[in-house]
Amino acid sequence: MADNHLGDFLRARRAGLRPEDVGMTSYGVRRVAGLRREEVAVLAGVNADYYTRLEQGRERHPSPQVLDALSRALRLDADARTHLFRLAGTIPSDQPSVHAPDRVGPALRQLMDGYPNTPAFVINPTLDIIAANALTDALYSPFEPADNLARMAFLDPAHRTFYPDWNGTAQATVANLRQAAGLDPDNPRLRELVRTLTEHSADFTRLWNAHTVRGKTQDAKRFLHPDVGQLALTYQAFDVRDAPGQQLVIYHAEPGSPSAHALGLLGSLHATRHQAEHRPHS
Repeated sequence: MADNHLGDFLRARRAGLRPEDVGMTSYGVRRVAGLRREEVAVLAGVNADYYTRLEQGRERHPSPQVLDALSRALRLDADARTHLFRLAGTIPSDQPSVHAPDRVGPALRQLMDGYPNTPAFVINPTLDIIAANALTDALYSPFEPADNLARMAFLDPAHRTFYPDWNGTAQATVANLRQAAGLDPDNPRLRELVRTLTEHSADFTRLWNAHTVRGKTQDAKRFLHPDVGQLALTYQAFDVRDAPGQQLVIYHAEPGSPSAHALGLLGSLHATRHQAEHRPHS
């Protein structure tokens, strides 16, 4: 049986809404969570049988007008709306290709190294860390290896203590991967990663099946590092224009804050260890 990504997404988002969330009155005994199919059809102004066919995969190519109506009915934000369009095979013409080599140019590496007091790194759509500066290496040193943000968040033994707000981190990580799946559903690296995480993490499977979609833009995060204690940082993510799909992520601590001092200490400790490891033996 062919995959039914569009129907799975619609069904999951419908299950996440209650009648009161969309201004409707609940009636009758509700055997399933969320809105009924008929209620979504009414909200979107489409035929109930047609909407049922969409969920069941018997209709796979709704018009942009129908997709817009469903986006409004299901209260989708911008990222989730774009994801819905892509699942239906409608890709905006102004969107760049997501295929990019996992290489980082020397100019970008030089830029990252020019941030000695803040972690900076480059990720691809599947959240592989493909380049990082020294302070990023220090920040993620509890992970062995610090190779992929999703694998680190779900499978590495360090994840539960390193992320005090692990639930929030886990939800955001899976939402990022869901967006990547909408952009490039046949990406072999993504399929491999999702298969591995599904096999080894029930938490990942539960969140993956919720079909939440969110891009990585900016947010506040907390870490608990074994060397310097708690860190409260914010990050900004920037698209790498000459490598579509790659993002430069830069973490930042409030100037003069305990977290800024902790980052400075972390950098010093990392530099000292690096020098000791590479000191020539007499």
